[in-house]
Amino acid sequence: MELGSLVGAVRSRRVLFADGVRPAVVVIKDGKIHQILSDSTHEEVGCEVWDVGDSVLMPGIVDCHVHVNEPGRTSWEGFWTATRAAAAGGVTTIVDMPLNSIPPTTTLNNLQEKLKEATGKCFVDTAFWGGVIPGNQLELRPMIQAGVVGFKCFLIHSGVDEFPHVADSDLHTAMKQLQDTGSVLLFHAEKDVHEKPEETADSCRYSTFLQSRPDIMEVEAIRTVIHLCLQYRVRCHIVHLSSAEPLKLIEEARQAGAPLTVETTHHYLNLRAESIPAGATQFKCCPPIRSAANQEQLWSALKRGLIDMVVSDHSPCTPDLKKLDCGDFMQAWGGISSLQFGLPLFWGSASKRGFQLPDVVRFLSREPAQLSSLGTRKGRLACGFDADLVVWDPEREFEIKETSIHHRNKLTPYLGLTLRGLVRATVLGGRLVYKDGCFHPQPLGRLLLIAEEDRNKKNQ
Repeated sequence: MELGSLVGAVRSRRVLFADGVRPAVVVIKDGKIHQILSDSTHEEVGCEVWDVGDSVLMPGIVDCHVHVNEPGRTSWEGFWTATRAAAAGGVTTIVDMPLNSIPPTTTLNNLQEKLKEATGKCFVDTAFWGGVIPGNQLELRPMIQAGVVGFKCFLIHSGVDEFPHVADSDLHTAMKQLQDTGSVLLFHAEKDVHEKPEETADSCRYSTFLQSRPDIMEVEAIRTVIHLCLQYRVRCHIVHLSSAEPLKLIEEARQAGAPLTVETTHHYLNLRAESIPAGATQFKCCPPIRSAANQEQLWSALKRGLIDMVVSDHSPCTPDLKKLDCGDFMQAWGGISSLQFGLPLFWGSASKRGFQLPDVVRFLSREPAQLSSLGTRKGRLACGFDADLVVWDPEREFEIKETSIHHRNKLTPYLGLTLRGLVRATVLGGRLVYKDGCFHPQPLGRLLLIAEEDRNKKNQ
């Protein structure tokens, strides 16, 4: 099967469905899944069948937390490089965060500028979050009508001045605007509620940075989110949960009927505070990577369904902003690049803890699609869904080398690691866009704008 080819049908002995793994033939027509046939039947397909043997066939990954940074900070990342990295990792849909681009996606005009910049540059399908900042409440409904997936806000400084964090009064105003729209509000859930560490502490030690953003910051922020969620009954979502301490609050809120979902990231599930060397600022992110014991609690919460999905929070910058020359954790930019490697990062760790292959589809494809109002067209192998597929080998190991990294800046804490679960090929809308390290030369991804009926349609 050549790059750029329209794929008529794919056969695998390991096709991932919500209820298990079985041999099947997935038939594609007009960019959609047309039929799914049992491999034991000898029904005439009527087209060439691409046989991938024992490689796993599953729906493409939906990564709903990606900072592309274009326009304005294209030296950090851009649509061309980010979406190529996505395709190489089996990610067929990304949802772009409203920061750290300049301008941020906080007005209708800024959204239109973002769409103009993204046109013709995306190797995978791309949707867009809007942002809630002080004073932009009258922009929210126009952005909804224009097709944003939902909105994100910060309860603490965002790291960039053009995307200020909100006060309680801003949140109440925004929630009133979002009621009855079917939209969702995402929260960077940290609050400044503690004393800062002494300035004499060694800023090159990871423990100094970790102490500067303790668990209580997440606990108190999530307490605020839950109160708003129950008061207004607007869908709310906690991004990149790092601390296990708020899990009890989250469980109680759901029992009380709060329409609340939660994500964590690959770095919180794979990296541990105890293992971060002094000065290794490529490990810095916000909220911070916490202890090994905390990590195991996150895995347990994932298994129990308290955490709904796992995303990359791909947040790159230029190498100089990581302050590697001085190793200062307090001054370095906080963000980890991992968009290309989410599948093997998740599978390598999850499989050791008793998770099964269908769990990969649930946490990396289906649930992120539902959050993003894409649950009726993305994230499942089912008739009528987009023919977005990834072919991968769960047993195959590979080393992350700089030459194989496709996002713009190659700095990542995973460089040099050996991971398990190699992506062989990615199919987008029925067309082969990535195979064995090579890309179709032209970006074929679509810009996804959410229609009102999709937003309000119950995801099945």
